Amino acid sequence: MNNFVTKKNFILADELATIALGKQVAEIVKTELKQGIVVYLNGDLGAGKTTLTRGFVQGMGHIGNVKSPTYTLVEPYDLADWQVYHFDLYRLADPEELEYMGIRDYFNSNCCSFIEWPEKGQGMLPAPDMIIDLVYHDEQRQVSLLAKTALGQRLLSMLVQ
Repeated sequence: MNNFVTKKNFILADELATIALGKQVAEIVKTELKQGIVVYLNGDLGAGKTTLTRGFVQGMGHIGNVKSPTYTLVEPYDLADWQVYHFDLYRLADPEELEYMGIRDYFNSNCCSFIEWPEKGQGMLPAPDMIIDLVYHDEQRQVSLLAKTALGQRLLSMLVQ
């Protein structure tokens, strides 16, 4: 058994704190891990899944708008050394739809994928490196990060609040 951290919990005061957490994850991916990750995002509508992803995408170097892919299923960000994909599977009727859109092409060593509503793509998605749960806690958000792979454990061990 290794000595890596497998779970961390944070309380985020507001939207800016949620964005900052996403940027911190991006910095660790770019400078320490130097390879892509798969993150499942769980939480009710409006819990901050897209806000966290916005921070990550901006932290990876994207300049400009980061919008929710609710109607398109995936929003791609083609950056200098990275591909970042933000999936929102909320409106997915059948996981097989992912096969038609070429889902396997979205996952390789320089791709970072953040997937909202991953349970809707069950059986078609790769296993996550990390699962992030976001829950409203009064005016704040409680965030729970669970590492599911050695890569996720490395990321989590470097994450500070």
